[in-house]
Amino acid sequence: METPQPEQHKKLIIILSIAIPVAVAALFGIKIPGYDFTFLPPIYAAINGVTAVLLLLSLIAIKNGDRKTHEGLIKVCLALSGLFLIMYVLYHITTESTEFGGEGVIRYVYFFILISHILLSITVIPFVLFTFSRAQAGNFERHRRLAKFTFPIWLYVSITGVVVYLMISPYYRMK
Repeated sequence: METPQPEQHKKLIIILSIAIPVAVAALFGIKIPGYDFTFLPPIYAAINGVTAVLLLLSLIAIKNGDRKTHEGLIKVCLALSGLFLIMYVLYHITTESTEFGGEGVIRYVYFFILISHILLSITVIPFVLFTFSRAQAGNFERHRRLAKFTFPIWLYVSITGVVVYLMISPYYRMK
């Protein structure tokens, strides 16, 4: 049996886990005129949906003992998450934010989903990176223990990304 390697890139994971949310928050204050990326929200919402499906398939794969398929699916999910982040930033630095126009109870539901989605999307970054790093280092016991927390958070963020888009999309046209 191979001895698990210590987690590599711990400092990089910590830096990314702080830098990504700070950079995204800072970019909301920056607007670059002259570009039209208004077509991106349905694309990155679809990416969230595909990520959710692939996360579920990766869980099925590992439950069935198919480590190779699990690893491949998780790598695709990581790539999709990176692609999502790029598109999300492009949209928000070129486009004014859309206000949710719903009223009554649905407004509270929307903001609950939105705020939990945002907070957990920040929280999940180090979870995902450390979980992946542990698997890559061969620390499968530690990987499994952390994945029990990472998986439901990542899945929730992916699903609620789609829900937030579906709830606010009627108001995109009203701008």
